[in-house]
Amino acid sequence: MRQFLRNTNVTFLAGAGLVFIIVQALINLGILNPYWQGVIFWGAAITMVSLGLNLIYGFNGQFSLGQYGFYAIGAYASADITYRWVRNDPSALVVVIFGSILALIFMLGVNAFLRRFYGVFTPTKFLLNFLAAVLGFFLAVRFVNPAIGQSLYQALNGLPSGISQQIVFFLALVGGATLAGIVSYLLGIPVLELGSDYFGIATLGFTIIVKVLLDNTDTILPFPEMKGARGMVGIPKWTTWPWVFFSFIAVVLVMRNLLHSSTGRAILSVREDERAAELMGIDTTSQKIMAFVVGSVFAGLAGGIRAHDLAFLHPTTFGFLPSFNPLIIIVFGGLGSMTGTIITGFFWIFLLEGVLRLYLPEGFETWRFVIYPIVLLLMMLLRPQGLMGRYEIAFLRRPLPPPKKEPSLAQKLIPEAGEVKA
Repeated sequence: MRQFLRNTNVTFLAGAGLVFIIVQALINLGILNPYWQGVIFWGAAITMVSLGLNLIYGFNGQFSLGQYGFYAIGAYASADITYRWVRNDPSALVVVIFGSILALIFMLGVNAFLRRFYGVFTPTKFLLNFLAAVLGFFLAVRFVNPAIGQSLYQALNGLPSGISQQIVFFLALVGGATLAGIVSYLLGIPVLELGSDYFGIATLGFTIIVKVLLDNTDTILPFPEMKGARGMVGIPKWTTWPWVFFSFIAVVLVMRNLLHSSTGRAILSVREDERAAELMGIDTTSQKIMAFVVGSVFAGLAGGIRAHDLAFLHPTTFGFLPSFNPLIIIVFGGLGSMTGTIITGFFWIFLLEGVLRLYLPEGFETWRFVIYPIVLLLMMLLRPQGLMGRYEIAFLRRPLPPPKKEPSLAQKLIPEAGEVKA
């Protein structure tokens, strides 16, 4: 029994399963009302966004303020898929899914071609990848959607309604996360050439650009259903506790396994000393893009979960000031600590959106932007490593290599057979 409990994988999965059962039971019994369910769902979503930022900044060392831009892309893309689907229009699903597949295939081909050459200019690489992505989505709009859109809709609608809904929701989440990843890859090609501070400014500019585009989705962009600055309504409320739980666990497992792999060690090496990593033969640009894309995919997935919980999206949700929330969370929890990010992410939402919103007078929200800088300043002065530092629970901690077996005294004294002279 003790050996069973020492297995950190089993212990973690058992604990996670217990949490899932308890929360589901509280929901079924009506003890957790819709308000507190929303708080839990929001806590999971903002923690997924923050884990992505911690991978980019805490583990890879790239100061980014673009997480909310990718969060918004995932939210609006997945919401548009389901919004149109329930109105008998499969076009968004076909374009996002098949457009992303084609774009990824073309971009992989472009990068395989560019690897034949040495010293390709960054603008050239960006332009060719951008054209490959545009071509993929153009083909999806122009040819794939007219060819298979209605057939796909009829095939999925032929299934039982519950199964059809879950499949469409899964594809919507995957499509939003993939689209966020594609956009982050295209953005990362030019901006990751910049230094850390300039990279932060560039990603902040990207977030502002996304917010402005969302304000004008019904004028500049051809998405009248998003209603621009008025906010998108009519999104199906499909987010449930199982979707939230398994999406969150998937993010934790992917990030944990990535960091424990050789790729994860290369990502960490860029943070510790980029020049030394280059001298050791590590392609630091590829590692930066890898961390940036994976972190953005986490944000896009969280956006889809959040959109189908609120059933309403407004561009101000993804504006300049809210975009600092993930940064505050990872600084509080500790840069380079998944455990600190998870604890602080849930605590942040439970405190600010749960307890304080219920017990403090209306209008206190505006004081947040006075309190946040003061608390952050105190944190950086008193405990710059964050509340948890780089501490990790056993499941998330990098496993230690097995100790080397020391030779016995007899083995040291008796030469090996191959060394004995005839």
